[in-house]
Amino acid sequence: MTPPQVIIPSSASGQRHRFAAVYSILEQAVSQQAFPGAAFGVLLRGEVLALDGVGGFTYGQPTDAVNASTVYDLASVTKVIATTSMAMLLYQRGQLLLDQSLVQILPAFAQRESIDGARHRVTLRMLLAHTSGLAGYVRLFESARGREELLDACLRLPLEASPGSRSEYSDPGFILLGRALELIAGESLEDFCSREVFTPLGMTSTCFRPPAGWRSAIPPTEEDLTFRHRIIQGEVQDENCFVLGGVGGHAGLFSNALDPLLYAQCLLGGQLFTPETTRLFTTRVLPADSSRALGWDTPSQPSSSGRFFSRHSAGHLGYAGTSLWIDFERQLAIVLLTNRTWPHRQSQDIRAIRPAFHDAVVEKLEQGSD
Repeated sequence: MTPPQVIIPSSASGQRHRFAAVYSILEQAVSQQAFPGAAFGVLLRGEVLALDGVGGFTYGQPTDAVNASTVYDLASVTKVIATTSMAMLLYQRGQLLLDQSLVQILPAFAQRESIDGARHRVTLRMLLAHTSGLAGYVRLFESARGREELLDACLRLPLEASPGSRSEYSDPGFILLGRALELIAGESLEDFCSREVFTPLGMTSTCFRPPAGWRSAIPPTEEDLTFRHRIIQGEVQDENCFVLGGVGGHAGLFSNALDPLLYAQCLLGGQLFTPETTRLFTTRVLPADSSRALGWDTPSQPSSSGRFFSRHSAGHLGYAGTSLWIDFERQLAIVLLTNRTWPHRQSQDIRAIRPAFHDAVVEKLEQGSD
């Protein structure tokens, strides 16, 4: 069994000519070894105008070529397509209250703290907005020996700031949010998202824990020399998510370039989520210096989305070199999937490539058709 093969929509015919500047940027990035390959897609007003891949799975030859069907590790784009989607649906159904305290769902988070302590003030809204006061990243996998141990270690993490006082992008916060959503829904994040989000939208390549038969058709993310001591291919790169069993509120999702566009069209077109819910979750929240919305990020200066995305935009990045940006004014969505961490994590070239890539797409669209 291999990942489903994507049929390029007729609306994307002539994409290589139309988006020649985009191809040039990505192909130059491959030649400079910013990443071995990339898959990308462009959706405008409900039409897929580009869906393709450049480069290969790894550097050197022989290597598999990347195409529109290639499935990548989405890394933290999981936070929006899976976890935030689950929160949005539970919110719409009245099952999730944004200002409910995390302690009410996960009492162990209080750590015998008094009722007026800071941990009792951490809410689901704060977890979504990355304002809970929890640390940005902790190497819990180094001591946790399984899902329950890692969740327990997450629950015991100290707060590094007063809840609501500052924005600190937090993986532990989303790990706990994912667990809280599972308890609210009474089922796993994996099962809920598959049934309620991926299947209804026809996202046939999107899943946690890809089948073993898919693995050789997924670009490797890195050669892990310190933890798993093997090439990481077809399994989640994030070590904390790996210890969680491959499913976390912060990471674990795999997908091709088409499926995030189907998801974006759902947000743009009012499927699954009401316009009011989408607006609530994609609008910036306090504190004032934060670009974060609820689960989503918004363009800042400078932004990985480039210079042209409107202030009514939302997106998210993934550590492995992935991104999804949606401009609600333009009715535009752009997805970029790479394995920029192959064979190691040192290269940061994608920081310059992402905005240049998005700018090239928007500039071409603004010019109109040839």
